[in-house]
Amino acid sequence: MDFGTSSSAKNHVNNDIKIKYINKVHITNFLGLIPDSTLSWSPHINSLTTKLNSACYLIRYLKPELPIETLRMVYFSNVHSLLSYGVIFWGNSSHSDTIFKLQKRAIRIIMGVSNNVSWRELFKNLNIIPFYSQYIFSLLLFVVKNINMFTLNSTVHSINTRHCSDLHLPEVHLTKVQKGTYYSGAEAFNSLPPGIKCLSKNIRRFK
Repeated sequence: MDFGTSSSAKNHVNNDIKIKYINKVHITNFLGLIPDSTLSWSPHINSLTTKLNSACYLIRYLKPELPIETLRMVYFSNVHSLLSYGVIFWGNSSHSDTIFKLQKRAIRIIMGVSNNVSWRELFKNLNIIPFYSQYIFSLLLFVVKNINMFTLNSTVHSINTRHCSDLHLPEVHLTKVQKGTYYSGAEAFNSLPPGIKCLSKNIRRFK
């Protein structure tokens, strides 16, 4: 797969490597994730939308027979497991709002309310975090678990500023890089209050 922008040429070519031909593709399936050549993540989100629609149907079907606590378990096994898998890669896609809408639909079905009821209190009552909060939380866990991949500002310059303990953000110009896991994760971590940052060496307490 050749990665590029949406305006890049998409001619189908074959690469000759030791007499073996490798077809150029624009979409592939890798460990349950479906990246495309422009990293829009549209194919992955379309696939996820189909699965989440089925999950919403399942919850609606079970709603008359099961209490809310059991439906919450069904939610975590059939909805949360899907929308949290690999979310650090595709969570900030421009197409991801569809996933949030489906999550809100599932929550409203569990609580037995109509679409015009505000979702904020529903999430609190079920102790479930909204999709975009899940994305940020997953990003932060990625940073904490892989902190050795990042550089502190104090190692780049010796000036003792208030941001010297922040993670260093490299100078980039491509939006795709800025929206990537490494850069977005560092930005999210730098935005945390100092009291939470200092817990990063203990993942359990940080969570």
